[in-house]
Amino acid sequence: MPKPMKISLAAVLVASLLGCAAVNYQAAVDSPVRTEQDRGADALRRPAGFLEFTQVRPGMQVLDVLAAGGYSSQLLALAVGPAGTVYAQNTQPRPALAERLSSNPQANLVAVVRPFEDPLPPGAPPLDLITIIQSYHDICNLPVDRVKMNQRLFAALKPGGHLVVIDHAARSGTGVGDTKSLHRIDEAVVRADFLQAGFKLEAEGDFLRNPADPRDQKSYGSRIPTDKFALRFVKP
Repeated sequence: MPKPMKISLAAVLVASLLGCAAVNYQAAVDSPVRTEQDRGADALRRPAGFLEFTQVRPGMQVLDVLAAGGYSSQLLALAVGPAGTVYAQNTQPRPALAERLSSNPQANLVAVVRPFEDPLPPGAPPLDLITIIQSYHDICNLPVDRVKMNQRLFAALKPGGHLVVIDHAARSGTGVGDTKSLHRIDEAVVRADFLQAGFKLEAEGDFLRNPADPRDQKSYGSRIPTDKFALRFVKP
């Protein structure tokens, strides 16, 4: 079995710079529709590296699971352009997302209120990309059938489509033991869940890694940037 590709921050940035004219990653990051609050988070979240790692392209159909206020959803919508669509899924209406869309309407960014086990609206086309950004640990804390959810996500993707998970890393061997107390998750759990659903691990990104993080403190309000893993799965 081939090993998943490992992608460094330097490689992500070089690729982003070389490819930004074609896929407009930097233009998405620099877009005037983005809020000052979002820009303030960019140093920690590295949006250009995120977009490059997802391999999002103009015209794609994308689902952002547990989109919350839409930080990642809006970046993805800017990258796919008017020919693409991003479905920003939450299980209940999010005022911050509604405010984002009210302040700067984007026809290709669609707020969706759906359960995790069936996150797409009726009639949605097959997807090119699914993202779950810093929220899989939250899903683990909810009464969600993750097996059913992940099977549904697998079915929603086109063959060759990608699913990207980024989350705060817990200590190895902790499983889901820190998902509620520290808002972190053991990377091994994420790998196992999506491999079980039929995905193949294609690439790992270290552009959000921080080896100085002891991974034993809460992810929010941390004194240092948290260590985050980035995994890109593919549907064979």
